[in-house]
Amino acid sequence: MKQKSLRIGILIILISVCFSIIFNIGVAQGTLYWGSSGPDVKTLQSKLKTWGYYKGPVDGVFGGGTFTAVKDFQKKNGLTPDGVVGPQTAAKLGMSVNAGKKDTDYRPSSGGTPRNDEVTLLAKAITGEARGEPYIGQVAVGAVVLNRSRHPSFPNTIAGVIYQPGAFTAVSDGQINLAPADSCVKAAQDALNGWDPTGGCLYYWNPATATSKWIWSRKVVKKIGKHWFGN
Repeated sequence: MKQKSLRIGILIILISVCFSIIFNIGVAQGTLYWGSSGPDVKTLQSKLKTWGYYKGPVDGVFGGGTFTAVKDFQKKNGLTPDGVVGPQTAAKLGMSVNAGKKDTDYRPSSGGTPRNDEVTLLAKAITGEARGEPYIGQVAVGAVVLNRSRHPSFPNTIAGVIYQPGAFTAVSDGQINLAPADSCVKAAQDALNGWDPTGGCLYYWNPATATSKWIWSRKVVKKIGKHWFGN
């Protein structure tokens, strides 16, 4: 009887250890990027500020200043300077990131499309739709595509959203096939890294050229450049 109880006790301990390891791995593999917020971002900002990379407030909001500071830190430490705090950057910083995934986080296409291909496709869509817009407006168009990919009313991949019949003029008139502009490639990367100037909008239109009567029923949330953004 005692041996049986001992075996059960050992089994419980082993299970607890396994759960602990799994949990800790999950914590270490969290990711912070432009648009993230919370205590992990505060820790990140504090470390970067102490080492002279970051000059802004320790407010727990991952914005442009934090993004630039992370890139400078990555360059100094031989990491890919993408401004994203993944496992390798977190390890160099000496911190664990517990950035649990939220519905607003970027999700790669479910079909397993490589991220570089998604950057290119999103950049081509931005080029076709917004290459003449200010930079923040280009990022905003990319963000709308990503917002749709996370919404149940739209396809759940970037390609699916972009090529949904009638969704984007650039696809209908062939401008999707233009070589992506450099600024649009950067805008696509910023949108994928979490920057959403629209605050979650699903639609945009140019009031000077819009032909759809239905689009005017959307509530305008923001105006960026020549585009209006709404839901």
